[in-house]
Amino acid sequence: MDKKQSRLRRSLQTRHKIAELRVDRLTVFRSNLHIYANIIAASGDKVLVSASTVEAEVRQQLAGQAGKGGNTAAAALVGKRLAEKARALGIQSVAFDRAGYRFHGRVKTLADAAREAGLKF
Repeated sequence: MDKKQSRLRRSLQTRHKIAELRVDRLTVFRSNLHIYANIIAASGDKVLVSASTVEAEVRQQLAGQAGKGGNTAAAALVGKRLAEKARALGIQSVAFDRAGYRFHGRVKTLADAAREAGLKF
């Protein structure tokens, strides 16, 4: 079993529990260069809000920094941006789906920034 399969196996229990609760979920994907965050509808078939370090506005804000999209500063920016977009649509609370990643580093920074910007989970 490789790293990706192990991560996906770890994420299944969380996804089943969130589906059982029928709430919108904030899911995170991180690669070496970027971090992506989506808020997915409770039905699981529609992405309501998304933010990532690939977006042009985020890239401009990270232009002068080393590492650009693969560091905690970028994750904080994505978390804040996601929470602002969600609040504009009237989404106030979500369930956090860390997708099998450990809750530290970029994943934790993104979650903390989203909480500080007003998202509840």
